[in-house]
Amino acid sequence: MIRVCYKVRERIMIQYRYYAPGDEAAIVQLWNDVLRRDPINPERFRNLVLLDGNFDPEGMRLAFAHDRLVGCVYAVRRLTPLSGTELEPDNGWIPFFFVDKEFERQGIGEALMKQAFEFLKKHGRKHVFFASYAPNYILPGIDVEAYESGWDFLQQMGFEKLYSPVAMDRDLVGYALPDDVRQLKMEREAEGYTFETAKDSDLVELIQFANDAFNPDWGRVIRVGILSGLPLEWIFVARAQGKLVGFCLHGAYEGIPERFGPFGVDEEQRGKSLGKILLHICLTSMRAQGLHGAWFLWTGEKSAAGHLYTKAGFTITRRFHVCKKELE
Repeated sequence: MIRVCYKVRERIMIQYRYYAPGDEAAIVQLWNDVLRRDPINPERFRNLVLLDGNFDPEGMRLAFAHDRLVGCVYAVRRLTPLSGTELEPDNGWIPFFFVDKEFERQGIGEALMKQAFEFLKKHGRKHVFFASYAPNYILPGIDVEAYESGWDFLQQMGFEKLYSPVAMDRDLVGYALPDDVRQLKMEREAEGYTFETAKDSDLVELIQFANDAFNPDWGRVIRVGILSGLPLEWIFVARAQGKLVGFCLHGAYEGIPERFGPFGVDEEQRGKSLGKILLHICLTSMRAQGLHGAWFLWTGEKSAAGHLYTKAGFTITRRFHVCKKELE
């Protein structure tokens, strides 16, 4: 029986093309069949992929056995800047890929990935990353525990690991603002610091601070989140003698209330536990809203932020490899 199935499969002609309107349902279905740890629904696929300002149908390479979708590799390059006019003309990204389990190890993934590379090279790209694409990354990188064969495939295709961020979660059931944080907040306030929910008058400075001190994507996330209905009460800002020196929020990414971040403190103000205060103020607010947990996808395990999260009760729930390949 196995031999017969193999022979039948050998005779199937695989056809390749790029995305065309009407492919969405098949892509979402195959995604959910293969990437079972990270399912997606039509709305998220629409918002994160089709409505992305950088989406180019030619970058979404598809493989079909007769009329059945059996593989997908998505390549993207920047058409719209995150900020200013920077289009990162040397860089491209592969945010996701998957092949039907019944059609693995037949060269389909390799053919699709090579087509994706050619698409990026045609547009002058010299480097390709998996999967650290902003603004609409699905995951920071490959989760080796969940997708060991995917990690093997990336290595076979010439990708090398750059670094390994972690995702973390914290159970908020029974959470209460720690006494030491309450005391720290009072001490900093006596020194002239303030910790308040954001107001309209904070927004221009907040977004500029996020862009300049951290990452242009953070400013974009805050701006787009507010435009999409993010309550200002979910954003917290710290000021020193009136100057904005830190911020913390939740619910900005895709409107998911439990998703924490972005979060940052002015480098010159570090060592004063401002981040610790902001983090716990935010967690207190989340618990007051009845939320049972807080989570985020991306931090350095050994970074200062990683240590802060660990001390605040967050635990690592996933590990990812961000990878890079040089295009010939």
